Amino acid sequence: MTPREKDAPAEGSGPQPAPSRTRLRAEIWIVLGLSLGQAGVYAIVNLADRLTRAQSLGQQTATINPSQSPRPWLDLTYQLLHIGFGLMPVALALFLLAQPAGLRAALDRIGLNARRPGRDLLAGAGLAAVIGIPGLGLYAAGRALGLSVHVAASGLTDHWWTVPVLILSALYNAVLEEVVVVAWLLDRLGRLGWRIPAAIALSALIRGSYHLYQGPAMAVGNVVMGVVFTLAYLRWKRVAPLVVAHFLLDLVSFVGYALVPASLLAALGLS
Repeated sequence: MTPREKDAPAEGSGPQPAPSRTRLRAEIWIVLGLSLGQAGVYAIVNLADRLTRAQSLGQQTATINPSQSPRPWLDLTYQLLHIGFGLMPVALALFLLAQPAGLRAALDRIGLNARRPGRDLLAGAGLAAVIGIPGLGLYAAGRALGLSVHVAASGLTDHWWTVPVLILSALYNAVLEEVVVVAWLLDRLGRLGWRIPAAIALSALIRGSYHLYQGPAMAVGNVVMGVVFTLAYLRWKRVAPLVVAHFLLDLVSFVGYALVPASLLAALGLS
């Protein structure tokens, strides 16, 4: 071994160059194309389908957690597979964020860790209340105006695993949406030099797009939610409170819909 070979750094060691603008754009297209961007395109087509049916929009139903099989064991298998594989875009986004400093540094940078659990839970609960209470009013108004479909938050029949799966589904939605469309997307847009208002607008519009299958009113409501959540993320520099807030919102919606009597849902204007 020559002295030059002996002193040469190992392959892959040393500071790594920042990703190019071309690579960053490719990452955005790929991650969104595999996850929420894809969901947004499908939701737009679904809304076009709904608007061209004989039934009015207000007479239609959208089920968020539908049953996948009449056989319970197979239904459970499908539900768990959907959640597991659905989290792969989150793994991809975190893998990209982890370059080159490592996963722990990436999680610390976006605030997806357990360093301040009490404050994250409190902030998340407060954020959920700020969004959830007006959200119920918006849904009821949208239903009254015929601008929202009837959203069935759970189509699962009563099995021993129904509530645990709904809890996992709420956690899955929270992690997927807040990590990808807020923490990861804002990081990539920031590296591309986007101004903060433009980045907030894009994040919020993507969030609204994949809720269009519920009707225009709910899509607008989710755009507003997206603006509030991204502002909170930029202020706190942590995505954990957003995950908590989203999880609580979906938990109440999914499990509440499965457990609350239909008569009470009708009285609240939610059926």
